[in-house]
Amino acid sequence: MDLMKTLTQLVTAFGPSGNEGGISQVIEELARPYVDEIARDVMGNLICRKRGTGPRIMFSAHMDSIGLVATHIDKKGFVHVGALGGVSAGEALYAPVRFQNGVCGLICAPEDKDKGTLKVADLLIDVGAASFEEAKKLVQVGDSAVYDTPIRGAGNRVISPYLDNRVSCLVLLLVMERLAGVDNDLYFVFSVQEEVGTRGAKTAAWAIDPEYGIAVDVTGVDDEPGSKHQASALCGKGAAVKIMDRSVICAPALVDRLLALAEAEGIPVQRDVLQMGGTDAGPIQATRAGVYTGGISIPCRYTHTPTEMVDLDDVRACADLAAAFAHCNLQS
Repeated sequence: MDLMKTLTQLVTAFGPSGNEGGISQVIEELARPYVDEIARDVMGNLICRKRGTGPRIMFSAHMDSIGLVATHIDKKGFVHVGALGGVSAGEALYAPVRFQNGVCGLICAPEDKDKGTLKVADLLIDVGAASFEEAKKLVQVGDSAVYDTPIRGAGNRVISPYLDNRVSCLVLLLVMERLAGVDNDLYFVFSVQEEVGTRGAKTAAWAIDPEYGIAVDVTGVDDEPGSKHQASALCGKGAAVKIMDRSVICAPALVDRLLALAEAEGIPVQRDVLQMGGTDAGPIQATRAGVYTGGISIPCRYTHTPTEMVDLDDVRACADLAAAFAHCNLQS
């Protein structure tokens, strides 16, 4: 699988929280050759199964992205918005966006607003309209918009919107390529509405009732300028094995198993302690009577901005580690 070609398909697909149909279709076509079953549940989770006789393992990578939703159109034709997920007004300002129908615009704010205290409620999208009537032909209240910044390479790193979490969807697709000879009963869940409360993974885990769960997601890093040690992972240092974040304290035995697999396979690995945020690991761990849950994380700089950054070697290391876990004998 061509990493950059596939990643470009994923990050450019439309799929903000609650409206994941576009990205779901892209992933389904990419996954179809590698699995036995593909289904969607009521929430919209895309569930790909590779049948096996071993323990049920659920890998989960959320496919939704943060975004903006139109809440009001004023008489001058500006579209007022609200947030879908963790949008920072200061980081979003002046980013290009696009709506599902292809209408493009630019995030702006009134000139009299203090940019240092800007809130999402202050943001507007300029769609090039000169009046309410003109804008109403382009956008309706309730329409969602996503960042429309390009994907580009920077050495061995990639700069793009929505690496959180389309890069983890890529990791699961890379794992699917390597499933020959796997005995475990594998479920690859591309979950919905993670950015607004890890909602999709909760229902998917309840239905699958896995014995083991692995959440694949990006994680914050400690090597951005001025980092305050709220995260432990570093870009370019390998797969980050989740220890904990605000949503989960991972099963120690599973953490040890992942670290041992990395050592045995010669996979670059580091420990992921995050003092903020959460992933699908939280609801997976707490489903039914509980699930042995861990996480494999891709270090990501500038998360939730229009220009996130990851290292491709970290992506490969995460795919290697997830594939090793898919193949391992969990009954021994």
